[in-house]
Amino acid sequence: MRSEWISIDASGGGRYDAYLSLPPAGRGPGLLLFQEIFGVNRHIRAVADQYALDGFVVLAPDLFWRDAPRVELGYAGADRERAMSLLKGTDPALLAADIPTSLAALRARPERDGRVGAFGYCLGGRLAYVAAATADVDAASCYYGGGIHDQLGIAGSVRCPIQFHYGARDTHIPLPAVDRVKAAFSGRDAEIHLYDAEHGFNCWERASYHAPSAALAHARTLAHFARTLF
Repeated sequence: MRSEWISIDASGGGRYDAYLSLPPAGRGPGLLLFQEIFGVNRHIRAVADQYALDGFVVLAPDLFWRDAPRVELGYAGADRERAMSLLKGTDPALLAADIPTSLAALRARPERDGRVGAFGYCLGGRLAYVAAATADVDAASCYYGGGIHDQLGIAGSVRCPIQFHYGARDTHIPLPAVDRVKAAFSGRDAEIHLYDAEHGFNCWERASYHAPSAALAHARTLAHFARTLF
């Protein structure tokens, strides 16, 4: 496995970095990985490497490059406060504008052999959903995507197979919000999975980490992408 940071031209001018992780075989389907509000930090890079070891070419763009390039934050205290401030100060339209440029950069990689999917966590889960609705991705998997239930007006534009992973004890995304997502995707090529876990259950560096849920979600995500991308 090999990893490196690459640079991508932004649609409105400027350049931003993205973490690229390549599979041991050197080639594979592409995965666009969208970060949490804490940056492309050690955990997100480890997730990219994890899926690269599973056989995918993974690209994780730096979403906060306009205000805090390559920022790396922890999950509590002052780091959490800064992450929340960065989120509040970021225009969602600018985040969405980085989706097609990141996707184009991933598709252009010579190592990318096959289709391209999108996945992400929290903020990144929402952006994976937006990518499924607005960009040419072949599959998506959205982990506890905050705000998806408030953007169901674009649900009809999702044409690719999609997964949603939620924690039943997530105080940030209450169960009625999950029910709205279920209703919007009823009868479609969509999976909605609920775990006995809190928000952020996939991140082993967070207090809310729940290993059984993370392992099951990872297995389901791998099966989903194996079915749709290879």
